[in-house]
Amino acid sequence: MSGSRIVVSNGNPMEEIAGLSRAVRVGPFICIGGTAPVNERGETVGVGCIDEQARQCFEIIKDALERAGARMQDVVRTRTLLTDINDWKRAIDVRKEYFPETRPVETIMAVDGFVNADWLIEIEVDAYVEI
Repeated sequence: MSGSRIVVSNGNPMEEIAGLSRAVRVGPFICIGGTAPVNERGETVGVGCIDEQARQCFEIIKDALERAGARMQDVVRTRTLLTDINDWKRAIDVRKEYFPETRPVETIMAVDGFVNADWLIEIEVDAYVEI
C-alpha cells in the first residue's frame, strides 16, 4: 500500500460542490481536511453549541479514519478552527474525549468565518498508520 492512493467520501453535498474528498490516504499517511459540523444531509448540527458541533466533527473524522483503515489512536495532529477563539477550551475539552491517551499535536486558530455562518468550528486531522 506504500504508493497507493485511497480517497474517502462520505457523500456530503460539499464534496461534489467543492471537488474535495473527506479524506485521502497515501501509504501510511491520512489527511482529513476541514470537517464541518454537519449531518449526512449536509445540515448543520448543534447550531449555537460549540460542544455539539465539535463532537459532530470528531464523529465524522472517526468514520473517515475507519474507512481509510485507521483509528482515532493513529491521529498525530489536529487543527481546530474557531469563529470565536473564546470557545477554545470547550472545543478542546471535547477533543480530549477522543484522544485520552494519544495526545496528538494541536493547533488552534481563529477565523473570520466559514462557508456556512452557523458553523462555529471546523477540524482537520492528520494520521499515520504503521504498515
